[in-house]
Amino acid sequence: MKKFSLALLVLVCFLVTGCGKNNESDVLKKLNKKVDDGKGYVLTATLEVLNNDDIYNYEVETAYKKDDYYKITLTNTSNNHEQIILKNDDGVYILTPSLNKSFKFQSDWPYNNSQIYLLQSIISDLENDEDKTFKKNGKNYIFTSSVNYPNNRDLVKQKVTLDDKLELQEVIVLDSDDVPNMTLKVKDIDFSPSFKKNYFDLEEIMSTVSIEETAQTSVIDDVIYPLVLPEGTKLTNEEKVDISNGERVILTFSGDKPFLLVEETVSAMDEFTVIPTIGEPVMFMDSLGVLSDNSISFTSGGINYYLVSDVMNQDELIEVANSISVLPTMK
Repeated sequence: MKKFSLALLVLVCFLVTGCGKNNESDVLKKLNKKVDDGKGYVLTATLEVLNNDDIYNYEVETAYKKDDYYKITLTNTSNNHEQIILKNDDGVYILTPSLNKSFKFQSDWPYNNSQIYLLQSIISDLENDEDKTFKKNGKNYIFTSSVNYPNNRDLVKQKVTLDDKLELQEVIVLDSDDVPNMTLKVKDIDFSPSFKKNYFDLEEIMSTVSIEETAQTSVIDDVIYPLVLPEGTKLTNEEKVDISNGERVILTFSGDKPFLLVEETVSAMDEFTVIPTIGEPVMFMDSLGVLSDNSISFTSGGINYYLVSDVMNQDELIEVANSISVLPTMK
């Protein structure tokens, strides 16, 4: 009778918890081992980003090679606009092939904040959160942990789903109201990739990508205004000037939190150009941009936007920039 009771207890333990097999700690260790033991990986996925009421969809390819090499290719599915985040021995870059240019950063990216498309970042967030939750749902394992997005403090947690083979299936980053702001759905992960010798070389990448025509214009038909302004601040001056191959609009906002918003048409460089930049790469609106202590710049729809202020902090700059709309604001 005692043997029967013991056998029944073991069976119940196995059914409910697997008797310790693939518990929270085991899953993390095995997942970490997959990344650490290999020479690198290539992840392909789709990424959906919610920005206010707008939804942007991307095709993502993440390539990682040991010794700190990264290449993340993001292609906007609505306009086929491609940008690449590259990290190699020379620094960190944002490449925009359609404009034949790149920004170069002296940055701690990708280690200074969470990155939804990097396995190391996902695992690090899971390991660093002592209050994370773990559950098994059917054949899937689901973690929920905090995240670190200093450029968007409303993003507070991630929900990470793995299958029974511990293959990453989905990552959802949620805001404080539990609304999904970013959703990564994994198509495939290759943990035994073969990279060519110069795969992570800047010049080699730009020599192999196609410089296709992008949405470019030489005139600004409609000036675009931010819908959100700091209290006590208003538009006081608007000036349009001609520039080489296009136009520039300078919007001056004065008051308690003065700032400058510059909009100008963009066109592809005749020769590949690297622009040294102070700041950090950031996904903004429908493209990758640059965020510094007192400015934001990004390109959308053939227009380059540059927002700068001596008194506004990053959170205030981001709030204003996120509200840029084709609808006119009250002057």
